[in-house]
Amino acid sequence: MGQLAILGGKPVRERPFPSWPVFDDSEERALVNVLRSGKWWRYSYGEGLELREREDSQSRSRVAEFQEAFARFQGAKYGVGCANGTAAIEVALKALGIGPGDEVIVPPYTFIATASAVLMNNAVPIFADIDLETFNMSPPQAEKAITPSTRAIIVVHFAGHAADMGAFQQIAARHNLILIEDAAHAHGGAWNGRGLGSIGHAGTFSFQASKNMTAGEGGLITVSDKDLAIKCESYMWAGRDFDRPWYEHHRLGWNYRMTEFQGAILIEQLKRIAAQNATRHQNAVYLNRRLAEIHGIRPLAQRDYATSHSHHIYIFRFDQSVFGISRDEFLTALEAEGIPCSGGYAHPIYKNPMFLHQDFYPRGCPLACGHYNHTIDYASFADTCPNAERACEEAVWLEHRLLLGEQADMEDVVRAVAKIYERRGDFRARRAGGHN
Repeated sequence: MGQLAILGGKPVRERPFPSWPVFDDSEERALVNVLRSGKWWRYSYGEGLELREREDSQSRSRVAEFQEAFARFQGAKYGVGCANGTAAIEVALKALGIGPGDEVIVPPYTFIATASAVLMNNAVPIFADIDLETFNMSPPQAEKAITPSTRAIIVVHFAGHAADMGAFQQIAARHNLILIEDAAHAHGGAWNGRGLGSIGHAGTFSFQASKNMTAGEGGLITVSDKDLAIKCESYMWAGRDFDRPWYEHHRLGWNYRMTEFQGAILIEQLKRIAAQNATRHQNAVYLNRRLAEIHGIRPLAQRDYATSHSHHIYIFRFDQSVFGISRDEFLTALEAEGIPCSGGYAHPIYKNPMFLHQDFYPRGCPLACGHYNHTIDYASFADTCPNAERACEEAVWLEHRLLLGEQADMEDVVRAVAKIYERRGDFRARRAGGHN
């Protein structure tokens, strides 16, 4: 296969993969229309707190139009657009009554917002290990983590693969727990034919720049209970209530509103997501089959209940004992062959300095709160979350934009990995020669 690029050989690939974000004239026209309208926020179209804008309106709020369309797309009754995905989790927890003294079970292998949103509600995140085959939270491990203080579970549909919602629904019912779906990676994803974000008490989505649908930033809460949707809207609108005076505030809320510019972009992005996800899935299936043929490479599994996988990240596990090189050496070599990649999270959430030092709030809250007042050694979760530890050591991530290419592009990925495997002895020879 020729010399490795990292050692001076010709790379497998010298042309770029598809770029992200994907946009065209439709986004440009949508943005210009909002700009020229002079109506840059949803309040311009009415009170702003109703779940549907007035039907007799001459024009629609782009945010209202988008949140209704996206909720339908995911199979939920109501959508509440907000500033970003972190805000979506934060507001959903608040609206569901999570607060001081409550424990919320979360996975340790995900973006920190899943846990930090719990802390922002003065509640306590408790970590439960993942399934090493899917990187989603393990239902048995989540159930083992339940204590008398547990009030909720946040499942993350990691990388776009549905969590085992049947098992989590049973656990939640058995222990009378709130179930929230963090679907930041899962636009268009489904579990047994049901849209993700429509199964638990609430779902949350992100439209941050890296996501499969993006407006640079943005978030959305999906719910099917009208009273809960109204409460989410109120918290997001500084605690206002519908049909009450504008400067009358009924709850301690935030200003987490989505702008009309974000709504306009996301309406256009929603038109593409199904076709893009189909392309991602076709290419992911091809990579799964071809990469599994290479000794020491193990693509993540797709369970039968994950009936629609949005493939926000394509992940495979790397076995350094087979290759005889470290994961970091492999990543550097793969990049040199022209394949953009990363190792994902360097460590699970509980190893972040914020958790190790418990630097959350003054006076030790929420752990030292009179409603809780327990001691937690977050470093000790390394003992109960060995799979999360392994995932941080073994994972190789490819961005979803790569999956928007052609089959020939996927074959370049396979050829690059195979080349490194076939020439793995070159690393040992290089070390023996005194090169670092």
